[in-house]
Amino acid sequence: MSSIASIKFGTDGWRAIIAEEFTFANVARVAQATADYWNSLRIPRTVNTVIVGFDRRFLSDQFAQLTAQVLAGNGFNVVLTSVPSPTQAVSFAVKSHRAIGGVMITASHNPPAFNGFKLKAWYGGSADPSICQAVEALLDKSPIKTVNLADGIRAKKIRVRDLRPEYFKAIKKLVDFELIADSGIKLAHDPLFGVGAGCFEELLAGTTCRVTTLNGNHDPNFGGINPEPVAVNYARSQAYLSKNPHDLCVVTDGDADRVGAMDGRGVALSTHQVICLLLQHYVKNRGSSGRVIKALTTTSMVDKMCVHYGLPMVETGVGFKYICTEMLKGDVMLGFEESGGIGFTGHIPERDGILSGLMLLELLAFERKPLNKLLKGLTKQFGSFCYSRIDTQFPIEKRAALMEFCKKNPPAKLLKSRVSDIKTHDGVKFIAEDGSWLMLRGSGTEPILRIYAEARTDEDASLILRAGLALTKKVK
Repeated sequence: MSSIASIKFGTDGWRAIIAEEFTFANVARVAQATADYWNSLRIPRTVNTVIVGFDRRFLSDQFAQLTAQVLAGNGFNVVLTSVPSPTQAVSFAVKSHRAIGGVMITASHNPPAFNGFKLKAWYGGSADPSICQAVEALLDKSPIKTVNLADGIRAKKIRVRDLRPEYFKAIKKLVDFELIADSGIKLAHDPLFGVGAGCFEELLAGTTCRVTTLNGNHDPNFGGINPEPVAVNYARSQAYLSKNPHDLCVVTDGDADRVGAMDGRGVALSTHQVICLLLQHYVKNRGSSGRVIKALTTTSMVDKMCVHYGLPMVETGVGFKYICTEMLKGDVMLGFEESGGIGFTGHIPERDGILSGLMLLELLAFERKPLNKLLKGLTKQFGSFCYSRIDTQFPIEKRAALMEFCKKNPPAKLLKSRVSDIKTHDGVKFIAEDGSWLMLRGSGTEPILRIYAEARTDEDASLILRAGLALTKKVK
């Protein structure tokens, strides 16, 4: 068995390599600690139920079954999804069933070798760090208690059901579905071999929309890619769309909670462009208002749009857990993060790639203009914002020294513009007078340093990235 020290919780749970640390024995240990934590709670208006879901990764269904058996063995009523499901469908079920919490077996957009045990709190969003730390502290404090799966089902302690229909019904109410249904939009969807496969076909069945699912087969190796909605992973879909044009291609990640997009001919949109299109749609077409929450690494076009529309904006650290915290406070219209995570008012405090796709369809149905024209309109109104990012290997043990060096030795300029502001609450971000910026931030779990930049042109963004890379050499 792996050592206790090998199990370390990250952003909203535990993630590790399958068969190395992510084993059935270790999953049972984590499930027992989770059960001990939830058994110690008394949360008003919740019931003694836990929702358990899983994605399409290798052995995810069996890891989920084991989790259900341990939770049932500790006195919980468990609802276990019958099929691979979007993470947000599990979160939605937690909230709608008034469950004390949920577990999603997924490693989201990470490489195929990984799997994860993600915790969902009673409010229908990712568990905050204090919950994760509490569960981690309970590892191996109690012997593992379990029930046989068949016995648990017979005793109705474990109920196996498809969580997706209830979730689909809910998100259809959050958009103008009649408008979408009558639009005749030709939609392509690339789920990157993940759990989103078939979701739009089911949602749009019986409408005038036509749906083509690309890369929808169940492949635990994800076609040899990391199932992340970034342009480098779009090659297969781009080749198809170049010969078979559509109005829009929505891309979702491995567990379908993040979104990316391409235009109808396979030209990739950045997640920032998707974010800004939806922000404008909410204000201009939906007449919505409220606070806008954005993570530090999200495009500055959001800032400019919020000033223009008179919307209060809050900037958080990187990670949807921070956006979730703000959403729980109320009066939030939209929450955004650079990786394609978008949270919506009136829903759960969780990112939702499928609902994001429906919102893009609503936008097209309302505007009746091609995506390219809508993007040109954004640039004309708010200016050019070109974003880029690189991930580079960097020792975890030297990260603190690098951050300290950057704080004490900021660049005087980014290209020709003077650095006017430095933010240090999550990595280090340098902001220049002309609005361009550079940010360095370490991965929470890997020896990887992420370097982000935004400028008026792609060339300038690349030059700023190079300057960021040069900073890392000062500490190595």
